[in-house]
Amino acid sequence: MKKYKTCQSCGMPLSKDELGGGTEKGGSKSTKYCSHCYINGEFTHNITAMEMQKFVQNHMIENMKMPKFIAKFFTMGIPKLERWK
Repeated sequence: MKKYKTCQSCGMPLSKDELGGGTEKGGSKSTKYCSHCYINGEFTHNITAMEMQKFVQNHMIENMKMPKFIAKFFTMGIPKLERWK
C-alpha cells in the first residue's frame, strides 16, 4: 500500500492532521485522506476540485491569516491530487 505525505483530497500534510488521518468503513486509518475530508469511508464534502481549492484558500486566509497569494500558491496542486483524477 502506498504511503502518502499529503491528503489526496485537500493537500494538507497528513503529519499535521490532529486525528492522524481519516478513517475507512471498518474504522482503520486512511493512508490517503485526512480526517477533515474522509470519515468512515466517505468524503465529508461533496464538491469539485475547484470548490475544494476555494474552500482551502478561504481557510488559509481566514483561519491561518495567510496572504491570499500564498494561499493560492499552496492550493495550485489540488486538482492534480488522486481524488480529482
